[in-house]
Amino acid sequence: MDSGTIIEINQGAVKIIKYNKPARKNAIDADMYIRVKNILNEAAEDDNVSVIVLTGAGDFYSSGNDFSAALEKPSENNLRILSDYINAFITFPKILVAVVNGPAIGIAATTLALCDLVFAAENSYIYTPFTKLGIVAEGCSSYTFPRLIGDRKAAEMLMFNHKMTAKEALDCGFVNYLYKPEEIQSKVWDKITEVSKLSSTSLFATKNLIRGVIQSKLLNANKREMEELDKIWQAGGYLNTAQNVFTKKSKL
Repeated sequence: MDSGTIIEINQGAVKIIKYNKPARKNAIDADMYIRVKNILNEAAEDDNVSVIVLTGAGDFYSSGNDFSAALEKPSENNLRILSDYINAFITFPKILVAVVNGPAIGIAATTLALCDLVFAAENSYIYTPFTKLGIVAEGCSSYTFPRLIGDRKAAEMLMFNHKMTAKEALDCGFVNYLYKPEEIQSKVWDKITEVSKLSSTSLFATKNLIRGVIQSKLLNANKREMEELDKIWQAGGYLNTAQNVFTKKSKL
């Protein structure tokens, strides 16, 4: 367990990753991206882990990329760090569960589509305001959103900044189950425990049958999205772009 910005908890075959920066609505900085990527990659090789659960501290799942941290600690490796984080979701061979205890924005929203089960609080929402921020879709959402919720709804989300309610997310198949906000962190565990007791051999093989055939497409989508994001950052200068996004994001 860690008391820092990423909390890691082991419960039998289940490992919990908790975004823990509530003062910034669990916005994800470079160190957090690296930490989560490393946990996922290590868990992929750990025979004692069969399920990863992602959730957030406080009343937000995550507000997405922490551009304020990027301004304080600029890095030429920001795109690589982000890309590696997303690739860790794509290639994770075991079960990924998201417990969306509050709003999920940006990268926190798009990576939900790379999870195997998504539980959400009734007061949560899914928001991908990329064009409002002057950036582009990421987290493979240019591929996963049309595939999961259809072209029209994906365009509404990724191009026109639609804020999807939890009920709408359930109705269109973006999330699996909804819970009352005060109950989500307790009631989801019956289902997660049930999943953890299933045959891991069967689970992982079935996941590979479902996801293995599209893994190369996901990796390519991530690559193409990073290329487009790089063009935007290069055109405006990374720090200028980050400052612009941070200013706009603070008003969302």
